[in-house]
Amino acid sequence: MRSAEHRAGAHRVHLRVAALLAALALGGCASLPSFLSDTRVAAAPAAAAAASAPQAAGAGEAEPQVVVTPAAQRAFDEARRLMRAGRLDDAERVLLALTKSDPDLGGPHANLGVIYRDRGNRLAPAIAELETAVRLSRRQPLFHNELGVAYRQAGQFDKARQAYEQALALDPNCAPAVLNLGILQDMYLGDGARALALYERYLALTPQGDAAVTKWVADLKNRKPAAAAAAKKETP
Repeated sequence: MRSAEHRAGAHRVHLRVAALLAALALGGCASLPSFLSDTRVAAAPAAAAAASAPQAAGAGEAEPQVVVTPAAQRAFDEARRLMRAGRLDDAERVLLALTKSDPDLGGPHANLGVIYRDRGNRLAPAIAELETAVRLSRRQPLFHNELGVAYRQAGQFDKARQAYEQALALDPNCAPAVLNLGILQDMYLGDGARALALYERYLALTPQGDAAVTKWVADLKNRKPAAAAAAKKETP
């Protein structure tokens, strides 16, 4: 059984993603500048604004333009600082205030969702905040990935799969979503072949390597031959 190892690995992935999410971005998974929202920022150059607000997947409509005021950016930067310092209660208060003063920004909702979810006992509000973040910022793959993690923790495996797949539809190279979908397929949906393909894809996207995932790949590759050999021994 690799469930404990998977859970430990998944927890490490979630912590890494949470650290990335604390620097909400105009871009995708590969590079996350410290902007408040993935939608257009006030006074951004025209080319940057166009790049940061592509058409919504399958919707044929652009994300609504959102103006990020200097005061909102300063408050969000303070919330990020508090999160890095482990002062989650203080960060939560700043983020809650931002959701009221700037309700169209997805970033504060996403970070609140991560805070609630990673405390372990507030999954319902975590899902609500992350669903709001996804609704407000449909083009941010990390928001979909984080929502998938919350769904998986709540036992809503089909919704988790859909959230991870939406993240990958937005950015096929979003490594956290690739790995989380692999863990879901392996541990919760029982599709070892799909999990193996996803783990190998994740390793291809991870130049520094990942020893735990490398072990999972070896285990999955050895599982079928071992099962076949056992079946042969049991045949009358």
